[in-house]
Amino acid sequence: MILLNDFKAQWEDISEDAIQSFADVGRSGWYILGKEVLAFEKALATHWQLGYAAGVASGLDALQIALEATGCKAGDRVLTTPLSAFATTLAILRIGATPVFVDVDSFGLIDLDQVEEVLGADPGIGYLIPVHLFGHACDLERLRGFHERFGVTIIEDCAQSVGVKWKGISTGTVGAIACTSFYPTKNLGALGDGGAILTNSEELDRMARSLRDYGQSSKYKHDVIGWNSRLDEVHAAFLFHVALPRLQRWIGQRKRVAEAYVSGIDNASVRVVGRPEHSDSCWHLFPLLIDTARKKNFRDHLQQRGVQTGEHYPIPIPDQRALEGVRIEIPRKLSRTSLFCQSEVSIPIHPYLSDADMNNVIDAVNEWKG
Repeated sequence: MILLNDFKAQWEDISEDAIQSFADVGRSGWYILGKEVLAFEKALATHWQLGYAAGVASGLDALQIALEATGCKAGDRVLTTPLSAFATTLAILRIGATPVFVDVDSFGLIDLDQVEEVLGADPGIGYLIPVHLFGHACDLERLRGFHERFGVTIIEDCAQSVGVKWKGISTGTVGAIACTSFYPTKNLGALGDGGAILTNSEELDRMARSLRDYGQSSKYKHDVIGWNSRLDEVHAAFLFHVALPRLQRWIGQRKRVAEAYVSGIDNASVRVVGRPEHSDSCWHLFPLLIDTARKKNFRDHLQQRGVQTGEHYPIPIPDQRALEGVRIEIPRKLSRTSLFCQSEVSIPIHPYLSDADMNNVIDAVNEWKG
């Protein structure tokens, strides 16, 4: 079976370095907020070309802490996308703020035309969380312009866009804060949960570090109500010594697979979503759009051909049962969101696909008759 993510193949590649990193942490006798976290935070900030990075326990926590650090509070309204992992919206709800959803564009990214319309018509919206979905970059020049024109605070959800640039500008560098996840399926993934908050603001970094650690400014001195959300030494060591040094190679291999798919898939019943023109994408996922009535048949066909598939994301966030009775706002119709949710199928894309694997995936897609 050709897998969406082949963690066993990854382990064969990284195991020696990973075990060494774990042993070093064990020998140090220091397991929480030690030298490995500090070293990784510094390296990550440098890689991202930002001044500061603070490791936390998950991507969800990164978003929630970022919202709180920038002053978002209960009753505030946050413009965001209905097509993402639920964590993007959950962070808003955990603050007590109200999600305001606008539609996505033809690539599945938040529709910046609708964002502009809504922000122009509604000055009461103070926050914007765009998601650089599938490993593609939103138009960073327009995002920067929204902050300058409307005064909106931008928190970039970069959980799927590490290493991605828009016209040479890195995702995560135009907002007040960038947030990322180290969930194992991410391009820069740990062997469990983790996340980070990145910023050029010393004050926001200081607040994020306090909030992640019980609201402490120093040991036993609690200035704000915080919580326990700390990236541990084991994950930090793995990310610093094992994953980060391989990241560019891994992204390069993903790009190689994506290029093969884009040039090789030729089936009138299959739409390759592709990437925006100016996005130097890292291809966290490779989505296809299939007619809803034939999607199951397509997935069954690929399964029979030994190709694993996935769905990202089959239910629009506003339609999730958890949001029944919860205050949300939908100022525009979410037509393209519905299309993506009903039609999207992800095919394997990861650094350990062989040429034979790629060709088998392409052949399986092209041979489907629908």
